[in-house]
Amino acid sequence: MNGVRERLASRGLTSVAVVIAVLWTTPTLGLLLSSFRPETEIKTTGWWTVLGAPHLTLDNYREVLSGGGNGSGRLAEHFVNSVVITLPSVLFPLVLAFLAAYALAWIDFRGRDALVVGVFALQIVPLQMALVPLLKLFSQGWLFLPAWQLTGPARFGHLWFAHTAFALPFAVFLLHNFLAGLPRDLIEAARVDGASHATLLLRIVLPLARPALVTFAVIQFLWVWNDLLVALTLSGGTAETAPMTVRLATMTGTYGNEWQRLTAGAFVAASVPLLVFLSLRKHFARGLLAGSVKG
Repeated sequence: MNGVRERLASRGLTSVAVVIAVLWTTPTLGLLLSSFRPETEIKTTGWWTVLGAPHLTLDNYREVLSGGGNGSGRLAEHFVNSVVITLPSVLFPLVLAFLAAYALAWIDFRGRDALVVGVFALQIVPLQMALVPLLKLFSQGWLFLPAWQLTGPARFGHLWFAHTAFALPFAVFLLHNFLAGLPRDLIEAARVDGASHATLLLRIVLPLARPALVTFAVIQFLWVWNDLLVALTLSGGTAETAPMTVRLATMTGTYGNEWQRLTAGAFVAASVPLLVFLSLRKHFARGLLAGSVKG
C-alpha cells in the first residue's frame, strides 16, 4: 500500500508541476508569437489566432533593431550599452566579494564578527535611499571628492559604481556562508604545507566556490540587465549610455499603443538572460544550496 501511495503522490506532483510549467511559459509563448505578427493583427486579434492562421513577419524586429519604418527603434545601440554596463557590474562585485568573503571566513582579526553582521545589515537598506546621494556625489561632489566628469568608455562608471555598491552586501553574505562551510581540515593542511593566501584562493578555494560564484553571477546579471530605476537615474537617458530597459520604456509610442514594437523589443531583451540562465543552470542549481549545510 505504501508503494502505491508513493507512486500516486509522485504522479500527482508531476502533474501539478507540468500544469504550473505550462501556465508559467504560456505568456512567454504568447510574447514570442506576437513579436512575429503584423501590427494590424496584434491590435485586433489575440496571439492564439496565429495557431490557426499564421501570418508571420520580421518587420517588427527590423524596426526595433535598426530603426526602420518611423525610426523609433535602434534598440541595437542600447543592446550594446546593456552589455557594456552589465558585464563589469557583474565582475567587479564578484571579485571584490570573493576576496572579502575569504577574509571574513578564514582570516582572524579583531572585529570580524561585527563586520559580518554589518555587511548583513546593509542588505536591508533600500537602494532608492542612495540614489539622491549618489547623484549629488557624481554631479556636485562631496567635501574632498570632486564631481565625476566621465567621458569615453568611462561614462558608464556611474552605473558600474552604483551596481557594484548595491550588490556587494548580498554577494559577501552569500559567498561568506559558502566559504565558511568548506572543510577546515583541507584549509589547515594547505597552510601547514606552506600555502599562502593567494595559493589558497586560486588553487583550493576558487575551484570549490565555483557553484556559489556562478549563482551570484547569474543573479547579478539578471538584476543589472533588467534594471530600470538605477539606469534611468544615473545614465542620463541619452542614447550614448542608456541601456535597453530605458529604451523599452519609451518605445510604447505617444498613446501607448505600439504593441508590435514592445513585443519584439521585450523578447530581444529577454533572450540574453534566458541564454545565460540555460547555459549555467547546472551550476546555478548547485549554488542555490551553497552554504546551507556545513561540514
